[in-house]
Amino acid sequence: MNEQDLQQLVEHISLTVFQKPFRHQATFNRRLKTTGGRYHLGSHDLDFNPLVLELHGPEELEKVVKHELCHYHLHIEGRGYQHRDADFRKLLKESGGSRFVKDLRGPVDAAPPKWLYSCSACGQMYPRKRRIDLKKYVCGKCKGKLKIAG
Repeated sequence: MNEQDLQQLVEHISLTVFQKPFRHQATFNRRLKTTGGRYHLGSHDLDFNPLVLELHGPEELEKVVKHELCHYHLHIEGRGYQHRDADFRKLLKESGGSRFVKDLRGPVDAAPPKWLYSCSACGQMYPRKRRIDLKKYVCGKCKGKLKIAG
């Protein structure tokens, strides 16, 4: 999807869902990292994160477009356009927009534990990322002594 397709999508959703025209610019902005889109109060333009489309598909992008259009139309009408306002929450629910964007970080791999401890009495295993003081800590199950297992 290019910028023209995005502009047409935003204009189409604005007319069909909100019955109001969108008369400003909608663009992709790769600098957005954790947010799906942004509404600019001064220029009334909309920015969208292209990762929403790449990672989650056109359905999720449509929900983000609806969310940003809620900000857009309410601000232009002089009504409550912020997330905490009742007008915004009501219009967002009616339009079917998403309250939050899905995770845009992609798959997050958890680092494997560096340390593996075991109880010398019951054999309970304790994987840990950080080293622990064996004189200070005991097994949580049986209070036995811990030792390095691997």
